Formats: sequence, structure tokens, C-alpha cells
Amino acid sequence: MNVFDKITVTDIKQMFTVMSPRGRTVIITGRKYYGLSFCIDGKITYTIGGKQVVSDINHAVILPKGKSYSLHGDKTGSFPVINFDCTNFNCDEVLSFPIQNTGIYINEYEKMKTLSLFEGNRAAIMSIFYGILNRIALENTGQSRLIPAIRFIENNFHRPSLTNGELARECNISEIYFRRLFTEIYKTTPKQYLIEIRINKAKQLLTDGALKVGAVAERCGFTNQYHFCRIFKEKTGLTPTEFAKHNRIYKI
Repeated sequence: MNVFDKITVTDIKQMFTVMSPRGRTVIITGRKYYGLSFCIDGKITYTIGGKQVVSDINHAVILPKGKSYSLHGDKTGSFPVINFDCTNFNCDEVLSFPIQNTGIYINEYEKMKTLSLFEGNRAAIMSIFYGILNRIALENTGQSRLIPAIRFIENNFHRPSLTNGELARECNISEIYFRRLFTEIYKTTPKQYLIEIRINKAKQLLTDGALKVGAVAERCGFTNQYHFCRIFKEKTGLTPTEFAKHNRIYKI
């Protein structure tokens, strides 16, 4: 299921392009409608509830109805916006969606604007808008949204201080949403997933036999050897020394 599965768009309210100069901060209070925004060029950082979300050429954003937030121009640019009303959609934060080809979305936006100049085109406009939402959804299945976090874990599992906040920022989503989505997709928590990665890497190092247990613990991101040995036995039923003894590959 994706974030747009149950949404029913009731009206397209406005379509316009925001010109955001570098260095300018704007405060939006009680946004009247939901908004879908793309980026032709430039970069904006939205801040809501202390959390930041980036809008650039690689990301579309949904702006929440009834909420207040700020936007800061990090780089001068143009940002088309479609304001809309809908039902069956609960959004209280700025949502960011990675997209592969902004040009496709901009072309569809321009079609909607052209159709809006003439009477009797409401159905066609709504059809294009639903197509835009469906394309975004296809590009952002739950698992694909978490790919940046998975890659970050694989490249940084050796860091003891790796946090959910860092992983959420890699995915450009809130920490709460990140934890919920991760658990839904992988059927485990981010913390447990990270531990599994560390234990699997430790198994490889122990099998190789080139490092002592303490060095393996440090290389795999455990804070100390005692913590490593305790977690390793919980997961494998063996101590690291026992595992190495039974699985070590001796080179001839």
C-alpha cells in the first residue's frame, strides 16, 4: 500500500509557479489546501515541527493542509505548485518523494495549466493529476524509499553511534515515519536490522581468522567486546570464539 492508495481528489484549486530566491525565508501559516510541488531548478528547505525536508530537482513534495511551516531558498529556482483538496488522506507533515525524471512531471503540470484555461476540462485535469500521483507512487514503493537507509547502514555499520535520525534523514522522511515504514517493510526494527548486519559481518571476519575477537567487535560497530560477545551468542547460540573454532577457514 502506498500513501496515495485511498486518496480521493475532490478539486484542483490552483496551479502556479513559485520563484524562490536564494537566502529568502517565508513563513506559511495554516495552509488552506494540500499542495503538490516540483522543482524545475534550485533548492528549497521546508521546516515543520523542527524537521527539515528538501525540495530539489530529484524530489517532489506534498505540502500539508492546515499546517504552518517555513521554507528557505537554498538555491534560486522555480517550483510549480498544484493546490488541491481531497478526502481519505491524513498528512500533517511535509512529505518528500524521490523522483527520477522531473521533466515528465513538469510536462504534465503544463498540460493541466493549459486545460484550465478552458471550460469543461475538469475531468481531463483530474485524470492527469491522478496520473501524476500514480507515477510518484510507483517510483516510491515503501521498499524503494528505504534504499538510501539500507545503503547507509551497509556503508556505516562499523559506527557505534549510528542512529534512526541519521537513517531517516538519508531517506528525507521523519524519524517516526521511517521507523514505522521500516518495520512494516522488513518485519523488524532498524536497530535489529543493523545488529543482523553487524553479526553477519562478524561471522565473515571470525571465519577468516585474521582478527582477534576484540578487533572484530570494534570493526563491526560494537561499543566493547563484552557487548559484542553477549549479542553474538544471543543471535547464534555460540560465543565468537566457539563460532571461529567451528567455522574458521584455514588457508594452505
